[in-house]
Amino acid sequence: MFSGEFPRNAWYVAGRSEDFGRDLRAVRLFGDEIVFYRRGDGSPVALEDACPHRKLPLSKGTLKGDTVVCGYHGLTFDGAGGCVAAPTQEGAIPKRARVHSYPLAERYGFVWIWPGDPAKADTGAILEIPNYDNPTWGQTRRGALDIACNYLWITDNLLDPSHVAWVHLTSFAGAGTDNVPLQITEGADRVIVWRWIPDRPAAPYYQQFLGFNGNCDRKQHYECRTPSIAINKSIYTPAGTGGDDDALPGTAFVNFSYNFMTPVDEDHTLYFWFQHRSALAGDEEVSERMFAGATMAFNEDKEVLEAVHKGMKSPATPYLNLGLDAGAMRFRKLVERMVEAERG
Repeated sequence: MFSGEFPRNAWYVAGRSEDFGRDLRAVRLFGDEIVFYRRGDGSPVALEDACPHRKLPLSKGTLKGDTVVCGYHGLTFDGAGGCVAAPTQEGAIPKRARVHSYPLAERYGFVWIWPGDPAKADTGAILEIPNYDNPTWGQTRRGALDIACNYLWITDNLLDPSHVAWVHLTSFAGAGTDNVPLQITEGADRVIVWRWIPDRPAAPYYQQFLGFNGNCDRKQHYECRTPSIAINKSIYTPAGTGGDDDALPGTAFVNFSYNFMTPVDEDHTLYFWFQHRSALAGDEEVSERMFAGATMAFNEDKEVLEAVHKGMKSPATPYLNLGLDAGAMRFRKLVERMVEAERG
């Protein structure tokens, strides 16, 4: 099912920008204990959360200017992880007194972290979000959930358009989501499971946002990119006008759900998201309704996935895959190759 290892040479979301400030915040990610803070100029810092002397967490110390002072004997570390003061032995800083510093970047309202080899941390590899700064597109605020399951169960779920017919009855479900055949597209770093569902009523979540009446053509586009980013695209057009993503009518409503899963450890995941739509850009009420609806649906997923995680860890009975799991299994292969390449 999963090895417990995570690809480390990749960018992950550590948290929302507002989650980090001028204080020491302890966060567990990738099985690592990490302390975050911001320098006086606002730039974020992430250090190994353990003083090398006796391993007291640095998060139990104090922030002094742009440095962290250990709460045991005052060893002081800068944002690069170097020891800059050792008060108990002035002028004799131990050569091995340093802690690991994690490369960070801030983009799209999130702080991104690179847990692997710092020399390979290219910010150009961070996901590009088209139209992010386009004023004609609307955004929701950013959501966050702690989910007590392995992150791969979440990517499985986000490559499964069919589950909405049973899990999200009042939001994303709708005619055709239970049985219209799925298509799969695979690339070097991504898997996409998709389908157009023609001439059906809109899903309850979207009915209130569409600029047209009657049945619609609906596209479900469920995409995962290695190691743990999911992009769900929903397209609604008047019935008979869908089927071609590059030739949508002006009345089309397009909504992207950007989802970021960050492993805490083998059994826990931090899940972040926001939604980005092609219409109703300045309508904050619409943004709040969309955020509330998505939050409700993602909590429905949380309940299911936490139970799945427990069930799949039980050796009592074997499990099986269905045809709808083909996309998820392909994505797991891509992640396994990343882990194997790093291990090699």
